[in-house]
Amino acid sequence: MGPGTIFLITALILVVVSFLIWVCSRYKKCPSDKIMVVYGSIGKNKDGTNRSAKCIHGGAEFVIPVFQSYAFLDLTPISIQVDLKNALSRQNIRIDVPSRFTVGISTEPGVMQNAAERLLGLQLSEIQELSKDIIFGQLRLIIATMDIEEINTDRDKFLAAVSSNVETELKKIGLRLINVNVTDISDESGYIAALGKEAAAKAINDAKKSVAEQERDGSIGEANAHMDQRIKVSEADSIAIQGENEAKMKIAMSDAALKEKEAEALKIATTAEKIQAAKALEESYAAERAAEEARRSTEQATLEADIIVQAEAKKREMELEAEAEAEQIRRKAKGEADAIYAKMEAEARGMEEILKKQAAGFAEIVKSAGGDPEAALKLLIADKLEELMKVQVEAVKNIKIDKVTVWDNGQSADGKNATAGFISGMMKSVPPLEEVFSMAGMQLPEILGKKAEPELTAAE
Repeated sequence: MGPGTIFLITALILVVVSFLIWVCSRYKKCPSDKIMVVYGSIGKNKDGTNRSAKCIHGGAEFVIPVFQSYAFLDLTPISIQVDLKNALSRQNIRIDVPSRFTVGISTEPGVMQNAAERLLGLQLSEIQELSKDIIFGQLRLIIATMDIEEINTDRDKFLAAVSSNVETELKKIGLRLINVNVTDISDESGYIAALGKEAAAKAINDAKKSVAEQERDGSIGEANAHMDQRIKVSEADSIAIQGENEAKMKIAMSDAALKEKEAEALKIATTAEKIQAAKALEESYAAERAAEEARRSTEQATLEADIIVQAEAKKREMELEAEAEAEQIRRKAKGEADAIYAKMEAEARGMEEILKKQAAGFAEIVKSAGGDPEAALKLLIADKLEELMKVQVEAVKNIKIDKVTVWDNGQSADGKNATAGFISGMMKSVPPLEEVFSMAGMQLPEILGKKAEPELTAAE
């Protein structure tokens, strides 16, 4: 093989390899963050019209040289600051709605076709301005159909309406709405601020009401617990007080008996003291009279010897002394009388205290008898029955009959003599125990005697 042939073959190979490289270079792959738009001679649609472009996302396509070309649409999200001012709401109140929208080219098949037809070749700033104009218009339209309360309180409804309307319009140019963030809503009239204050006040009032109700429930529970505690304590105190009152009643009765004895002893001592004081005073007066008579005799003798003026002076002096002494005696007597009055008043107070204690004791007895005065009287008589029996026995105990002379002319009509009648009459003068018990509403125990039942005659 000659050199020309080798050169020809080498050149052919180079052409073939270059062609293959060029053909391979026309096979274009689409990155994941872009959309590849192939335009040129693409073919026809189903309705027979020519296709303007073919959009490819996440794949590859062979671009026919001369007949076709390609370009890319960037899928990077676009952030748009929309400061809507003086938008008129349905209530004719103008509000400011600052917000931020995030949009991007859609990868939805039909929407991608719109993007290829309307956004291909535009810069990012141009796409951003076009989107802002669409968003402004839709925001004003949505706000005009809603009340401020809905916009402010039902934020989800507002955002849903914004997303629905804005995204519908953005799809017409091949964009999709990614996110909406409304930062704050305000108005020049202060209506929204007033709504916020009203909501805050209502929340605070509801919280205060809830706290007050909880405190009320806690106070009621605490009060019920205290009530149960006080009832139990009062019942225990009542039982304790009842026992204490019974003990105090016994002590009061004992104190009353003691004070009665003390009063009697004090009365005897006071009487003896007064008698002795009276005797001493009488003796003192007698001695003073004797001394006065002796002095008078002496003075009489002196008067006979001295000058009448001196006698008069002496007489005056004696009169003054007598008056002073009499005044002393009167004061002494008054002091004794005050002392006697004080003692008598103390005795009266003691007697009054005794009577009060007795009255309190009687009241407790009536209370113990269930409030029945007759039952209380029976209790008192039963308590004093031993003393009544002692009185009955003592009535004939100390009678001494040394000698009884009876002039008896025989038996009486009932077969008894005078002696028997005397003894029987004396015993009848003493009240029988059975009648005493009957007066008290009680029955004499059989061991002390029982009244015999009248015997029935044959006729009966």
